[in-house]
Amino acid sequence: EERDMSFGYKVLGFGSGGGPGAYVVATGGTITESGDNKIHTFTGPGTFTVCSTGAGRTIEYMVVAGGGGGASASGGGGGGAGGYRESSGVTAGCYTVSPLGAGVAGLTATVGDFPIAVGAGGAVESHPTSGPGSQGGTSSFSSISSAGGGGGGHWAIGEAGGSGGAGGGRPGYGGGAGNTPSTTPAQGTAGGASHSDTGNPDRGGGGGGATVVGTTPTSSTAGPGGAGATSSINATPTARGGGGGGGKDEDPPHAGTSGEGGAGGGGRGASSSPTDRRAGTAGTVNTGGGGGGGGAGAPPPGPYYNGYVGGSGIVILRYKFQ
Repeated sequence: EERDMSFGYKVLGFGSGGGPGAYVVATGGTITESGDNKIHTFTGPGTFTVCSTGAGRTIEYMVVAGGGGGASASGGGGGGAGGYRESSGVTAGCYTVSPLGAGVAGLTATVGDFPIAVGAGGAVESHPTSGPGSQGGTSSFSSISSAGGGGGGHWAIGEAGGSGGAGGGRPGYGGGAGNTPSTTPAQGTAGGASHSDTGNPDRGGGGGGATVVGTTPTSSTAGPGGAGATSSINATPTARGGGGGGGKDEDPPHAGTSGEGGAGGGGRGASSSPTDRRAGTAGTVNTGGGGGGGGAGAPPPGPYYNGYVGGSGIVILRYKFQ
């Protein structure tokens, strides 16, 4: 009697292309699943090891660098967000990517070990020393590298980076350039300039975010950080890459507020205003958010706030495994 064996093959997956070697098998990082996809999350350095691949299989990615530190100064500039790079996600399940991922192809999977770098947040100067914030660390996977966010300026122009740090302190200092080095699409935006008027307290600009530039201060309020980008690559919509808010000085005493951090982990700037005395905040860890700028009160010993460190970066990889 002739028997049809195709049913058995379909149960095992061979007939439908699901057998050994048809999909990516990999290790490294913290591994979770979403439907037919595996997600590898790296919050620190590690190795992504591809043990086997299927023909034409693709790794989708999101690589975010460390955010820049905010300046320690009277009205310090906010730190820029870490560079943000993402692929389109079309080959690894239906999920929403940020605008920066539109039309960007993932990477073809190949067998081997791939070192993962996750950038640290940029450092800051400590009181009584005043100075600019430091650039965040680079994050990378394979051929994809995201530059750290630029540090906020201390009576100076902000530093260039993935997203630029803001100008801070005295009038007339510009924001640092974003998307440095240049990528397509851009990995970040420019920081905001410091204020332009004299006779009012020093106010820092906001650090650049992944999708929105940092803001220049108003007549009394320091500049907010630029907004980041939102992706569902890890199955949960999450905003990352917000710029740090500018700090506000009290010299002479004037009302006003410090700048808020940009959506996506940006830290709030500090304020020494009589109506808004508050410390700032650091960039949120594993978002690449820029740190908030510092502020100083007058006359001494008015409250003095250092700048705030940037948030560390993150690398997330996603692919079909069945």
